[in-house]
Order: sequence, then C-alpha cells, then structure tokens
Amino acid sequence: MNATPSTSKTMHTTNEITWPRTDPWSYKELVTILVLIFGLVPWLIESRLHNWLTEIFNNTFYSGISTGLVMGVVFTFSVYLITLLPNRLGWCEIGIRSFPLQYSMHIAFWSVIVLVVSVLILFVMSLFGGSYENSKTESIQSHLSVYTLLLGILSAGILSPIYEELLYRGFLYRWCRTRFGRGWALFLSSFIFMIAHIPTYNTLALNLAAGLIFAWTYEKTQSVIPGIIVHGVTNTIFVLLTFIA
Repeated sequence: MNATPSTSKTMHTTNEITWPRTDPWSYKELVTILVLIFGLVPWLIESRLHNWLTEIFNNTFYSGISTGLVMGVVFTFSVYLITLLPNRLGWCEIGIRSFPLQYSMHIAFWSVIVLVVSVLILFVMSLFGGSYENSKTESIQSHLSVYTLLLGILSAGILSPIYEELLYRGFLYRWCRTRFGRGWALFLSSFIFMIAHIPTYNTLALNLAAGLIFAWTYEKTQSVIPGIIVHGVTNTIFVLLTFIA
C-alpha cells in the first residue's frame, strides 16, 4: 500500500479515536519483521552473541544485559529501516505521538491490573508446582548490588519497553488492525509478543495478558507512549521484587 498523508493523522473526538482504514505497508514488511523476530535475532544475537559475551564476561548477568542492549538497538533500527525509511515516514506512523492527558489515570489503572494479573498467574502456577524463577531471575539474584539493580532497571524498565512497544504494538498491532480488525489485532499482536519470549516458558501467560493490555492502550490512544509507561513501570517493579526476593 502507498503511504498517504492521512495515515499519519489521528482524529480525536470526545469519546473515541478513529483509526485510519489503511496503512503504508504490505506483507513484505510483515514477513521481514517476523523473520527478524523468530529467525535472525534468536540465532545471531540471543544464541551466538550471548554465548560469546558470556565467555568474555564470565558472567551471565552482564552478558544478558549486553545482549538485551544489542537487541534493542537492532530492533529499533530495523523497525525504522524496514517500515519507515523506505516510505519516508515519521515515527508517528508507529505510535510516537502525544496522547490525551485524561488518559493518564488509565495508565495508572492498567499498571495495577498488570501487577494483579501477574500475582494471580503466579498463584495458579504455584498450585501446579510452578515457580516465578527462570534463567533471568536467577542471573539477577546471583549478582545482587546497587549497580546490577540499576542495570536491570535500565534494561527491563526502560530499553525493553521502548523497542517492544514500537515493534509489537506500533507496527504489528497496526498492521493487523488494518487487515483483520481490532479483535484479531489484539490477539495476534499479543500472541506473537508471547511466543517471542520463548524459552522463558513460565512468563508466557503473563506476556499474553500484558500484551493485550499494552495493545489496548495503543488502541485507545493511537500512541505507544502509554504502553511504554505501563510496560516500564511494571517491569521495574518486577526487577525490584526479584532483588528483594
């Protein structure tokens, strides 16, 4: 599809936001992004680069933080190079835009909901012998210090929310919404977000639920910023709780 000036405009009314009926992309951009998510990044960065960095640092925490930083840079630049630059589009096309000030209360509400859902999921998991611990939490807990706490917050609470919201909501949600409607877009973008977190299997249910909430904030505002805030706040709290635990 060809980009048109109208696709970057948001129509604000008293109670709703009208989404554009078209977007500037085709299946080519979608396939390229999915190959990046499930092919190149897991193989080249999460596996090969991570193993190489672990050998260099002899420390799984620092290699994990470094890998996450590289992933953030790769995903952010890839979204720009694949979805924006070829059509000479601005970042507003994938949700970098202001949102109604009155939605601030909703941001606080959805942050609480994500935390409550997390507790409920952990409780259900515990009934079946599951645990919140995984390779990431073990890495954090084995290197406890103020410095590692700050690095953990930087990675999980700031960097990850930014590039993940741009990728999974800003591009994928909008791409799906244009073609399949709101309901399917909510599910598909959240499902892809969930399976992208494999092999951290004990967080998949939470990833799906959180993905639905992040996508809903995008749906209601056409801005990824509320989702970035909710995502960042809840991830930061999870990092703090992991240190306390």
